[in-house]
Amino acid sequence: MSLPYQVVAAVSLAVVAMFACVHLAMAFLHVAPSNTITKQHGEAVDDWVFPEFEQNWKLFAPNPLQQNIAVHARAEVVGSDGGRRTTGWIDLSADDGEAIRGNLLPSHVNQNELRRGWDFFVNSHTNDNRPNGMRGQLSERYIRRIAMLRLEGHHLGGRIERIQVRSATQGVEAPVWSDEKPDTRPYYRVLPWWTVTAADLPGGVSGGRTEADK
Repeated sequence: MSLPYQVVAAVSLAVVAMFACVHLAMAFLHVAPSNTITKQHGEAVDDWVFPEFEQNWKLFAPNPLQQNIAVHARAEVVGSDGGRRTTGWIDLSADDGEAIRGNLLPSHVNQNELRRGWDFFVNSHTNDNRPNGMRGQLSERYIRRIAMLRLEGHHLGGRIERIQVRSATQGVEAPVWSDEKPDTRPYYRVLPWWTVTAADLPGGVSGGRTEADK
């Protein structure tokens, strides 16, 4: 290849390489978390990416969660002397987290049962906790059984007659390098009291109909 052709080839390769580097940098900035560069030059990045080179992590996985959701429960307990008392709120999600943390082979139950059970309930109820379809009462029974199984391990000192469940939703704090100030105050969704039935726990317990069935 003659010298002029070598020069043309070298320049062409340099241009292609420069274009590839710029494109990769723009694509990375587009999908990266908000940072100093994207705050100052976000419009230029968007102009480069859209519409031909749009990137979206949903191709591989859902967007990262920006909230922590914990499920709590408390119980109305009847002691051996016939006296009634209400326990404090017990963080069932924290129990799962403790069982998972540091465990090389964590249980699928600890990882997913409570989380998916709560998602099942939320997706089958309105915001005021009313069933919005045929699966509503099924989800109530499911989350009640999960809560009862977890509460049995806390040895509350009596027979559980009623339980109440709530969720605590809290925004994830921004990283130290960010100037964003998300609201991290907990928001509670409190369900009505449920009377425990014999179907709620293996071995049976006393009780009648649930309040949700009335």
